[in-house]
Amino acid sequence: MPFNPVTYLSAATLGLAVAVSADLAAAAEMPGEGKEVKLARPTWDTGWFNAAVYKRLLEGLGYEVSNPVTLDNAPFYQSVGQGDVDLWANGWFPQHTSYASEYEPGAQLLGYVAKGGALQGYMVDKKTADAHGITGMADFRKPEIAALFDTNGDGKAEMVSCPPGWLCERIIAHQLETYGLEDTVEPVKASYAASMADALGRYRAGEPVFFYSWTPSWMVGLLKPGEDAVWLEVPEPALPDDQKEYLDAVSIPGVKGCASDPCMMGFPGNDIRPVVNKRFMEENPAAARLIELAEIPLDDIAAQNARMFDGEDSEKDILRHAEEWIEKNRATVDGWYEEARKAAGS
Repeated sequence: MPFNPVTYLSAATLGLAVAVSADLAAAAEMPGEGKEVKLARPTWDTGWFNAAVYKRLLEGLGYEVSNPVTLDNAPFYQSVGQGDVDLWANGWFPQHTSYASEYEPGAQLLGYVAKGGALQGYMVDKKTADAHGITGMADFRKPEIAALFDTNGDGKAEMVSCPPGWLCERIIAHQLETYGLEDTVEPVKASYAASMADALGRYRAGEPVFFYSWTPSWMVGLLKPGEDAVWLEVPEPALPDDQKEYLDAVSIPGVKGCASDPCMMGFPGNDIRPVVNKRFMEENPAAARLIELAEIPLDDIAAQNARMFDGEDSEKDILRHAEEWIEKNRATVDGWYEEARKAAGS
């Protein structure tokens, strides 16, 4: 057959077109291919599931997601504002607005991990509360009540509290001073998980327990409000100066296990939200759209936290929990991916 340059060029052009088309299709399917995401997570392990879910979700779009770096609040908000990390999925707002000066203008809130229902406050076991009529923190002004929870003989009630570096540690210190409880309540600020595990052991032995807690978490999964433990009301709203604008939000209706409705929790109800570096968002519209759409029900987070407490707490376990959750919600996740891919092509 004689050489035909037109035929030869047409075939080459066709092959190139097919290759380009395949590359474009692959890029559309995996818009994160070749791009890295620097992920962070908090020092409280009840938030690690959130990070694992977002890691696996982003990897599903082709992104290479680093193993999350564990940071306290202040270092994280400074890092995300500067671009040293790209995001985390554990912002508690409005409580974390105290860190706005750290992350603005380089980062912003985007989407919701869980909207509403993230509560925090003080709890005691229901058996002791019922036996002694304990309904609020004001009861701990009485030495005889404090003595019930004294585990070291110093006359003060030991309360499992927040470690240094957590914003709640500062809020609790402010409230104990405001409520006149410094002489009768001693906050235990060691590792929260270890301190709470010790308290749970005492509870199972029939002893009184007193602790700060939040939802979603394994604590309220194992010591169920209204059944095993009760929320304590605070004498009056009291927050540090940088939180005072949220005083109207500390009275929360429908709180199971509280003596009153609405319940004067002492802490505002929160949304759990991703906090994302702005430059990362601009350069990764698919990731930004996915983060904006993704969410995890509070009950699912609490259920996973309980699995961690039961021993499934290794990094492999937590990633497996995230993968199982994604597969269980595959139709919803695929819908998020579809919207994310559209954003990448716009």
